[in-house]
Amino acid sequence: MRRICLTLPTNRACPETIAAIGEEAAYAAAHFGVEAHLLILDSSDTVTFAEHTRAVAALPDAAHIVVHHLDEAAQRDVLRDVIDRAEVAKPELMLDLMLPDRLSYGACTNRAFLIARALGCESVHRRDSDSRYQSVDGEPVFPVHHELMSLGKPAREAAHGVSESALDPRLADRRVAMVGSSFVGELSVDIGEIQRTDPDVYYDVVSLWAPEHWSDAEKRALVEESFRGAGTDPFERDHALLGLVDPMRVDMCNISFHGVHERVPLPPATDTIGSDYFLIHLVHDAALPGVLHNRNIVNYYTGERRTDAGFLAYQTRYAKFLLSMLYFNHIYDRMAEAGEDLLDEQGHVRPSVIAEFARQSTALDQAENVRRLDRLDAAHRTLGGRYADVADHLAAHRERLLDEARRDIEDFALLTEAWQPLMRAAQDIGPLPATGSSA
Repeated sequence: MRRICLTLPTNRACPETIAAIGEEAAYAAAHFGVEAHLLILDSSDTVTFAEHTRAVAALPDAAHIVVHHLDEAAQRDVLRDVIDRAEVAKPELMLDLMLPDRLSYGACTNRAFLIARALGCESVHRRDSDSRYQSVDGEPVFPVHHELMSLGKPAREAAHGVSESALDPRLADRRVAMVGSSFVGELSVDIGEIQRTDPDVYYDVVSLWAPEHWSDAEKRALVEESFRGAGTDPFERDHALLGLVDPMRVDMCNISFHGVHERVPLPPATDTIGSDYFLIHLVHDAALPGVLHNRNIVNYYTGERRTDAGFLAYQTRYAKFLLSMLYFNHIYDRMAEAGEDLLDEQGHVRPSVIAEFARQSTALDQAENVRRLDRLDAAHRTLGGRYADVADHLAAHRERLLDEARRDIEDFALLTEAWQPLMRAAQDIGPLPATGSSA
């Protein structure tokens, strides 16, 4: 029986999400004949973990569902086993990159990738704790429906299960590497207040993630579509398009991967939003088939972001995202130029090429990032209030932020070089204990 991994990384209370994703796992097992492993990677505090444990225990029995609810201690045990077996260089650094003591969107998903391999799952389907499913006539609209219709199939077969195809026929024998959609609701990045307060400052803040040499028209087009997802229109009827998926049209709260996640990890950058989107670009640039569907998830903001501490932390993560783009824009340009040369003779992504592009980018002059920080500082001080406090915080940590942005890319190159041995070791560690299951 085919195994899939439906994963929920979380560091906040989300019992309702656990219940909902449990329903999605049951839907997958019942409608597609798979064994669905529900993997909850829980970095929350002790009280919240206990609340989640009760939510897991309350999941209804369903055939072919296996639940794994792992706190960070349990995750660390698995990672140590994998790293030891892989015999990689710098094992303690590898553990830090996989399970850092600071928030990392890429690292939590990388843990899901490795553990899914240990579980024998051929695909990973990621959801987020701050999102909900849409519903029609009282029934939830699960993205896993389209994911399992196409993911991992040769594109010529997947074409029979989509609404339309825009895929070049010469790519028809390649397997569908990614199926995803986006979100409706609030902006994916918490800068809506800036947009409402001062549209000109909003343009300044958002355009900073574009390459510096882009024209004003190119930057304005980017700003216009950034962080909006699929807008606000509710789901009405299914639509799925087979092709090369535009990275701007999918979101990591609503994504699934086959194959590619076992070749290249996500950048493990800490305190950096957007650090988990790399594979979406890689799938597109390598001309790997994907499916874009419209079962968008509902995005909302948790109360923690509204606190002063949460606001400062989030705006700092956004600043680090902007700094990371100096390096990622370089890597994306190299990947676009390489195109299908990113693949080996078997059609698999070549990790060595990605690692080399990442290493090349670390030699870039940081002057562009210094200018980014200058413009961001000016924007924050124009807004005043708590944004001025953000400006003061970023100014006080300027050199550290610049250094971390470059070091994050160095770490990504190192992890990419170690990823294949880590994946092979994960496959060898054997079955992991289940929190709950139904045969």
